Order: sequence, then C-alpha cells, then structure tokens
Amino acid sequence: MRLAGKKVIALVDEEFEDLELWYPVHRVREEGAVVHLAGAEKGKSYTGKYGVPAKADYGFDELDSEDYDGILVPGGWAPDKLRRYPKVIQLIQEMHRDRKAIGQICHAGWVLVSAKILAGVTVTSTPGIRDDMENAGAIWKDEAVVRDGHIVSARRPPDLPPYGRAFCDLLAGE
Repeated sequence: MRLAGKKVIALVDEEFEDLELWYPVHRVREEGAVVHLAGAEKGKSYTGKYGVPAKADYGFDELDSEDYDGILVPGGWAPDKLRRYPKVIQLIQEMHRDRKAIGQICHAGWVLVSAKILAGVTVTSTPGIRDDMENAGAIWKDEAVVRDGHIVSARRPPDLPPYGRAFCDLLAGE
C-alpha cells in the first residue's frame, strides 16, 4: 500500500469519459490512497458518456488544495465544462504551484490550458486538442504517457494501464 496516507481529488461533471475517470480512481485506491470525487454540487450524481454514474463526495468550493496530494482530470466532454469553474482553475493552479501530482487524459488537457500552466511543459492528449495544447505553450508528444515533473498525461483509454502506473509512481515519489 505505497500510497497509504495520500489523498487525491478526482473531478467530475456530465459526460466524463467513464473509463478515464474510474480506471485511475480504482488504480489509485488499490494502492492505498483516498480519492474524493468532486463536482459542482456535493451529492449530485453525474453521468458519464456511456451511462456510468459518479456521485460527488464534495462540491468544488469545499476543497482546499493543501489537503490533497494530487488531482485527476478525466477526459470526455466534462473538461469543457470543468474549465469554466473558477474553483477548478484555482485548484489546478495551486496544485501546479505546489508541484503536486496532476493527472490528465484525453480532452482533460483543456482544463490545464485554461489554468494557463502548460508553457514549456511536455504533454500528450487526444490528438484532437493538440493545437490547443501547443497554442498554450506545451510541447506535445504522440506517446501513450508523458510525465513532465509533476504532470502526467495520456492520450485515450487504451493508454490507461501505463497512465495509472505513472500517476501512482508520481504520487509515491518514484
């Protein structure tokens, strides 16, 4: 249980990519970390693109980045909604400032773009938002997983096994 004592936020909103939320959440939990699902409304059940629900343990405004070791941003269409919440942007910026683990997959890069933290950072994402990532100053790679310091990124669901491993390794300080 190399992640015992670690706490992670997993962001949710409507139309998250089901696997891109749940696979990393379960992966981090099986290593011993506590994961709190956070949405705009505490207790609300958000529905993934394929119908899998995710109930928010906390509302965004209840969270303090100092209480957490990392944050997971799922893909799907949720990132386009998530990046519109000032508190989500604040959490990402604070996690970045404090060099805490930030995991993003697929379209989740949009949240990091809106947080303005990608200048000079090497990342990957779904190829569909490559231009957005590069226009934000990122160095984009077409690789399954890219880790640049405290930011771990992946392209899409087939990349989930190495993404989950890389995020857990980062949280473990490896």
